[in-house]
Amino acid sequence: MSHFSTIKTKIRNLSSLKAALTDLGIDWKPGPQAVRGDRNQTHTAEVIVEQDNNYDVGFKWNGKEYELVADLHYWQQPWSVEGFINRVTQGYAYQTVVSETAQQGFQVADQQQSEDGSIRLVVQRWSA
Repeated sequence: MSHFSTIKTKIRNLSSLKAALTDLGIDWKPGPQAVRGDRNQTHTAEVIVEQDNNYDVGFKWNGKEYELVADLHYWQQPWSVEGFINRVTQGYAYQTVVSETAQQGFQVADQQQSEDGSIRLVVQRWSA
């Protein structure tokens, strides 16, 4: 019998999470909505990624951060669970840095992605 698993993350900003998923080409739906699991079990989440097999992946707020919630027996993403979390976390970090620096008047001056997937980001701010 399968069941829902929750995996802790360091993701705290919903808009950066949504932007990271979009950048990865992952279709998501805003919640709160039910994440569908085995035997009609559900969990409510703030972001839902529907899968073709009718078992969803979601991100739910636990009061401190967004946790990934899914019935891992029915995982149907292009990456492993760990690979998925790593990519979403990297995209989240990127979105958070760009958003926070923009609020302080910076803009992206240069961006380079290395073969290992890391991103080098240069931001600048013009002053009078």
